[in-house]
Amino acid sequence: MTIGLMLTLAALAVVDSTSFGTLVIPIYLLLASERSRVSRLLIYLGTIALFYFLLGVALTMGLAAAMESFGDALYSRPAYWVQLVLGVGLFALSYRFDPKRRAKLGKPERRFEPRTGGPRVMVMLGLTAGVVEVATMVPYLAAVGIMTTSGLPPGQWLPLLAGYVLIMIVPPLALMGLRAVAASWLEPKLERLRAWLTKNSASMVSWALAIVGLLLALDAASYLFSKGP
Repeated sequence: MTIGLMLTLAALAVVDSTSFGTLVIPIYLLLASERSRVSRLLIYLGTIALFYFLLGVALTMGLAAAMESFGDALYSRPAYWVQLVLGVGLFALSYRFDPKRRAKLGKPERRFEPRTGGPRVMVMLGLTAGVVEVATMVPYLAAVGIMTTSGLPPGQWLPLLAGYVLIMIVPPLALMGLRAVAASWLEPKLERLRAWLTKNSASMVSWALAIVGLLLALDAASYLFSKGP
């Protein structure tokens, strides 16, 4: 394990901490009017952190096993064709969330406004946010790939993964602490940020899907069309 590897993973985790599930939804929960908002936010953050940790464990172990057993197949032409189709599909799906395109078609703009509730609702909200975001969380998937290809033993990549997930939820925890000591100063700023994020959430999802799809398609195309059959 090198310092460079740790800094790379930390940088990816910081990018992940600004996603819809790790920043936007927590801001909504912070601005909720009920007195139970702090406990709800902690339940939500605990759920999404545990989800991503367990997902990372499964992906790392699965990728390592797949590379050991099916390494050649994963880099075959059929596999790259599947990747190309997946990339094109994600790119096409991004247009379904594009506000400008939906306006031209006369369709209402998609808005992502989470509903609040009791502990069970917060757990379900955390799981739903995690599942929905997995495909678009390029930094997270890149971090898992880096840890897998680095050949780290479980005693090293497990703490790294746990640290990565903790960094992802640091911003909402920091906002929670800041709100406790400066609520009157912070809340108007959070409200403006929430309004901006709500207005642009569909565009953010659209761009994320488009970027992921484009990267997958370009990577597959560079292999498929730069080599002979």
